[in-house]
Amino acid sequence: MSASPSFPPPSAIASRLRAAGCVFAEDEAQLLISTARTPAGLAAMVDQRVAGLPLEHVLGWAEFCGLRIAVDPGVFVPRRRTEFLVHEAAALAGPRSVVVDLCCGSGALGAALGAAVEQVELHAADIDPAAVRCARRNLAAAGGRVYEGDLFDPLPAALRGRVDVLLANVPYVPTEEIGLLPPEAREHEARVALDGGTDGLDVLRRVTAAAPLWLAPGGHLLFETSERQVPQAVETVTRDGLIARVATSDELHATVVIGTRPALQGGKGGHGAG
Repeated sequence: MSASPSFPPPSAIASRLRAAGCVFAEDEAQLLISTARTPAGLAAMVDQRVAGLPLEHVLGWAEFCGLRIAVDPGVFVPRRRTEFLVHEAAALAGPRSVVVDLCCGSGALGAALGAAVEQVELHAADIDPAAVRCARRNLAAAGGRVYEGDLFDPLPAALRGRVDVLLANVPYVPTEEIGLLPPEAREHEARVALDGGTDGLDVLRRVTAAAPLWLAPGGHLLFETSERQVPQAVETVTRDGLIARVATSDELHATVVIGTRPALQGGKGGHGAG
């Protein structure tokens, strides 16, 4: 019985990756080797990466908040900075909170929040069929339900006025700046997951306009934006009747806007419905 062919040394793979412009070539080489099942499979993965396919699409997964999130070709790759949004959401959620992950992509945010907070009732939605298929796999462990459609449209009507935490990682890149994105994003991720319209806030405006109808009294909308978009984003949130505050992380270069629906006068309001 002949021995199985062995993988090439990591240094050889790293050299190819470095020549192709991969900054973290050594780390990527180790990830590719640990994920590949055969030398032929490894060779194909290295070729894909050298050709410019995002590492996460080559591996089939991305690490996010300590979880391994499945990421299929064409699906938006969760960014590490967005872990800050999950951190902020986890601080607001409680056991049995009703959570909606809107524009969910791979479902990374919902999966991470479901892992961080006990017994959340988790729902997610995305307009991209490939993202929905991916999210259904990632949210299965948390018992999440994933719907296909435009923003709030596919959500069950029974969720209206019950959502404690609404995660909305909406696209916020201005249309004219899409061409300035790294090739990995603009060539290999769905345009609908990146393009936020003329000023980058078109999708956000649609979310904030409807959010008060879906949020429970005292419920929270959280979304990521760029530092320069904060004034307009806050104005949008406030105009639609939510109380806005801004949280930032210097470490992750992340900016999150949180819009809270005012609690009912004389009522309990707040999160953690049970």
